[in-house]
This record gives sequence, structure tokens and C-alpha cells, in this order.
Amino acid sequence: MAGAPLLLIAAGGTGGHMFPAQALAEAMVAKGWRVRLSTDARGARYAGNFPAAVERVVLPSATFARGGVLAKLLVPLRIAGGVTSAIAKLAADRPAVVVGFGGYPTIPALAAAWVLRLPRMIHEQNGVLGRVNRIFAPRVMKVACGTWPTRLPEGIEGVAVGNPVRQAVLDRAAAPYIAPGDYPMDLLVIGGSQGARVLSDVVPAALAALPDSLKTLLRVAHQARAEDHDRVVAAYQAGGLAAEVAPFFDDVPRRLSEAQLVISRSGASSLADITVIGRPAILIPFAAATGDHQTANAAALVQAGGAVLMAEAGLDAAALSAEISAILTQPFRAETMARAALSQGRPDATARLVALVETLAGAIQASGAPQ
Repeated sequence: MAGAPLLLIAAGGTGGHMFPAQALAEAMVAKGWRVRLSTDARGARYAGNFPAAVERVVLPSATFARGGVLAKLLVPLRIAGGVTSAIAKLAADRPAVVVGFGGYPTIPALAAAWVLRLPRMIHEQNGVLGRVNRIFAPRVMKVACGTWPTRLPEGIEGVAVGNPVRQAVLDRAAAPYIAPGDYPMDLLVIGGSQGARVLSDVVPAALAALPDSLKTLLRVAHQARAEDHDRVVAAYQAGGLAAEVAPFFDDVPRRLSEAQLVISRSGASSLADITVIGRPAILIPFAAATGDHQTANAAALVQAGGAVLMAEAGLDAAALSAEISAILTQPFRAETMARAALSQGRPDATARLVALVETLAGAIQASGAPQ
């Protein structure tokens, strides 16, 4: 692929950033581009399913959100080291376009692209800009938005593209929905790529409170943090439920397509998967999310009738159990929710983002304008 244009993708260390980055990487590799992923050690753990042709570059980065006082004091030094390293790498092999997907690990690549005046853009998955994307929004040429409308700083214009989903999700787009009935039913519990403690606290008890006639039909797949695994397994066993519990499922698209109901956080990537496949959901936004962006993410889907929103504050097993029962005992309602969810899906989001990348690269090359 010598001579092919290079796309540098910078993405942070969670599935919410890495999955749409993977979708773009898959599409650009298929179009003959060279693709390089810039992330940190944490993000590299989610890069296993990127195309083999994608070069991985792990640069030093850090976040102010974790660690003690000393670790926080060292953050600027670690970021500066990452930026210096990125400038050297980008100067030696200049990308045609640099795309950041958010998170602290994107700082080195985006800062280096700004210093070197390379074509650059960001993609914001959520309805509210994340901290890093908020910093770079005035310093890039395009701001692509996954959730629309997205709250943007004054003077910043966004382009609505949707949230790209991986090919494994597109392969199951609009998969036929089997409504709840008197047969084994699949219930998927996902809390983002790292699980969610509140779901581990409440969901097993909520399912255990269901009538035996319904409970015995359920097959539960629950994504829980490793430190919560044993107690979640024990809770399901005590409740008489068949459940598979794991820190991470690498086949979420299949599980979504087979599910009668999904209980989930409302991270942007999770919602993109749910709506492209089209499944009814109970959404529990992460209360501490920056700018309450998970509630913003869920708004359109809830308004369309594809999901029920339950606030994390005050969430209890009895209320959740009632919502689960109301959906799984009303097949027509569940089918209506599935259709509504599908109506909110953007299976063309990757194609829209690809077009934006190609337009940016082409416009810069054609104009020869300062960057």
C-alpha cells in the first residue's frame, strides 16, 4: 500500500471511543487507505478486533480523573511526552487526515496535528462534548456529531453523521425481532465496555422478583466488572436464574440480535448498536457522566418510544422488575418498541464519516490552503 494516503485515528481507552474508531478503520482500510491507530495502553486493550492492516501506536498519555496527588501532578509531563513523540512520528510520515474520537489518549495526536497544521477533525459520540473534544473543537476543521443535536460551544458548527458501528453490528442490522412469549427469552445486560456497578447491584434482584412463570423462561447475559463477578453470579444463583456473567462480551452484536430485551447504560456506542439492530431497551444513564451526557444521548430514543428511561438516583429492584415485566408480558408493546428503536438507527453513519474524511483530505489538497 505504498503511496496510499494515511489516516491517523486517535481514540481513548474505552469501548465508547474505540468502537466507532474501529468502524472508521474498517471502512478506510477497505477503501485502500493506510490506517494508524494512536492510543494509550488502556485503549490498546480494545483494539484486538481492528483490521490486521491497522498499525497500532501506543503513546504516553494520562488523565486527571484517576490516581493520587502525585499521579495528577505528573499528568502534564506524561501528556507533553506523548505530544513530543507524536510530532516526531507525524512529521516523518504525514497523515492526510487526523481524526480524534475523544478521551485523554487523543491529546498527543491532535496536538501534534495542530502544531504541524495537518487536516484534522473530531468525532463526538455523545450529546455533550467530552472534555478533550471541547478543548480541540475550536482547533479542528470539522466537528462530526454522533448524537443529534449535540450541545456545542458558541461559534462551533457540527456535522450530524451518527455514531459508526462495527461491521459485526452492520451484519445484524434490522435483524428480525422475536417478541416475548412462552418460550426461552434472552435478556442482555450491558453497562458499557467496563460494566456498571449499579446494574450489578440492582438487576439480579429485579429479575429474582419476577413471577416464577416468567423468571424460568429467562436466559440472562450480564456484563459485570471483574471485581463484581462472583457476587453477581451468586445473586443470580440465589434468585434461581440462568445467567452468564462476564467482564466483557466480544459478541455483543449477536447477543443483541437474539435478545428480547436489553438493559443498558446509555453510552453513545451502546445506543448505536441497539438502534441499528433494533431492540427494546431499559436505559439507566450513568449519573456522573460529564454534563449528564448519557441522559442527553437517550432522549431521542425514549421520545420515539424505543426505550424506557430510569434514573440511577433512587433506582430500586422493585421498580426495575415492574418495567421488565411490563415489556416481557406485552408482546405487542415489545414489538412496537423494537420498531421504534430501529427507526432511530443510523447504519449509514460510517459512510457519512468516511465521506467527511475524504472531503476534508481532498479539499485541503485541492486548495493548498493553510491548515
